[in-house]
This record gives sequence, structure tokens and C-alpha cells, in this order.
Amino acid sequence: MDRRKFLAASPFVAAAGVGPSRDWLLNTLDQAPEPGPRVRLEDVTSVRNMFGTFQEMDVMQGGGSGRLVLTEYMNQHVYPLLRRTHSDTVRRPLCGAVAEQTYLLGWMAFDNGEHGTAQRYLIQALRLAEESEDVALGAHVLAGMADQATLLGNPSEGRRLAQAGRQGLGKGDSPACLADLWALEARALAVLGDKSATASAVDKSEAAYARVVREDEPEWAKFIDGAYLHGEHANAFRDVGQAERSAEHARRSIECARAQGRARRGAMSHAALAVSHLQRRDLEAAHAAGVRTLELARQVKSSRCIDAVQDVRRRMVPFGRHPLVADYNERVRRLVTAA
Repeated sequence: MDRRKFLAASPFVAAAGVGPSRDWLLNTLDQAPEPGPRVRLEDVTSVRNMFGTFQEMDVMQGGGSGRLVLTEYMNQHVYPLLRRTHSDTVRRPLCGAVAEQTYLLGWMAFDNGEHGTAQRYLIQALRLAEESEDVALGAHVLAGMADQATLLGNPSEGRRLAQAGRQGLGKGDSPACLADLWALEARALAVLGDKSATASAVDKSEAAYARVVREDEPEWAKFIDGAYLHGEHANAFRDVGQAERSAEHARRSIECARAQGRARRGAMSHAALAVSHLQRRDLEAAHAAGVRTLELARQVKSSRCIDAVQDVRRRMVPFGRHPLVADYNERVRRLVTAA
């Protein structure tokens, strides 16, 4: 059986496979070393240096763009390091570096709509982060797991995962990660329909982000910025029907994303803006924002962008056969066919 096709077809299951995955990874880490030169800190640095390149590829081009290249790099150059001889001094930073890259593989699969594969990578990344004793990195992996759970219809699980990440963080550990976890808890609370708790979580996300000192944050937290956080806040307020607040955050996200040339984030925030217009019954403004969503979605390989485009289309249904609805539907059809 083709392993990649099998993994891609495997469904996401809440809380699935943690025990078997943990046992497998422990066995990998504890088995007798394979032949080869001893792993040095320089090897770990090399892996970490490559992480920034692949993360930038994901942020700018979407998860479907670079994942196969990253998978090949991990299988050929990174995972074999875990099976070679290394000292206790090297073990923790090595596991941390591999956890970062494994998380990124999971995130890319998530963005590309391969949720069973993504879940398995994220579980392994969490175990590697635990082995590295990097609390902030573990919390970051839990944030990714929370995001996926909420997106796939498990907001209660998403909230629990975000809370677990927050509880593990110390007072000085990555304010950017803390801001992300509060934003993702807000997303889960919004799906659960709790308006006041959603607003409170957004406020706490913004307060945490105000404490960020960029040079003190780890490389993996680079994407947690105004474009990302305002986009997530816009989605939270969208889901509780607060159109004005959603539009405000969507516009701030769009402005930041445009300045950085981030088409994926720009597409998703334009979609949130389009929905806020639809919630206020302004079809013309919604159509304009929706068309911009489509234009940006074409520039990246991201199933989340396609989902955002489709979400706007579904929300236009109550407007019937209006010419703007028909035009948007035809544009969506062409995009989906091309994708």
C-alpha cells in the first residue's frame, strides 16, 4: 500500500492514537544507536537553520507547496539523527529541533486538508517537545492541535487543548505563544456560542501580545503577529455574529498581511470581512471582499483558503439568484476546478 496515500486518507479522530504513538517514539529514541558519526550540536544547529526556510515557505506559499520537500528532508537527513549516538547534552536540543520540524510537517498537512496525517505528526511533535523539556514548544504544538480540533467540529476539545497549553507555560515563557493560545481558545468559545467568554479571551490574547519582545521569541513563533492574530480574532467575532468587531480585526489583519505579501492570511481575512458584510446584509461589499479572497487564494496551495472561499459562497445562498451571487459562484467554480 502507498504509505502517503494511506496516511492522507486516515481520518482525524479526537484524542486518537496518543498511546501507540508515544510508545513508538519512545522505542525509536531508546533503541540501540545505528552506525554513523556521533551527532554534534552543530548538526542540531543545521536542522534549526533549515526550519526558518521551510516555515517561510509555508507562511508565504501555503502548506501544499513545500510539504513533500520537507518530508523528504526530514526522512533523509533529520529523523536518522534520532537513531545515531548522541550525548545527553545533545539529546534535548536535538529532540527540540526535530519537534519543531515535525510540528511544521503537521501544520502543512493541516493547511493542505490532510487531517489524519496532520494529527499523527502533531502527536509525535508533542512527544518530542516533551523529550526536549521545552515547555513553550510543547504549548505551541498544543495550539496547533487545538486549532485543528476546533476547525473539524470539536470546539470543546479545542478549548481543552488550548487551556492545557496555557497551563504549561510559565510567566516568562513566550508571550507570543500565550497570545496564540488565547486566540485559539476564543475561536473555540465562539463556535460554542459563548459571546462574553470569546470577547474576554480576545482581550487576553491582545494583552499577551502587547508583552512580546520579538527578538526574545523562538523562531517558530515568528508567524504569530498582527496579521495572524487579528485574523483569528476576526474569525472568532464572525462566529458569534459580531460583524462590526469582526470587520475591524479583519481589516487590521489584511493591512498587516498586505505589507508582508502574505496571500494565505490575506485571503482568509478577506473572507472574514466578506462574511461580516453579509451579516450586515451588504452584498455588494461582500462580493468585492469575496473576489479579493479568490484572487489571493489562487496564489497559494492551501485547502484552508479554498474552504474560506466556499464558506463565503454558502453564506451568500440566502441572497438567492442575485447577479453578484451568480458571478461569485462562477468564480468559485473556476477556482475549485483549477485547484
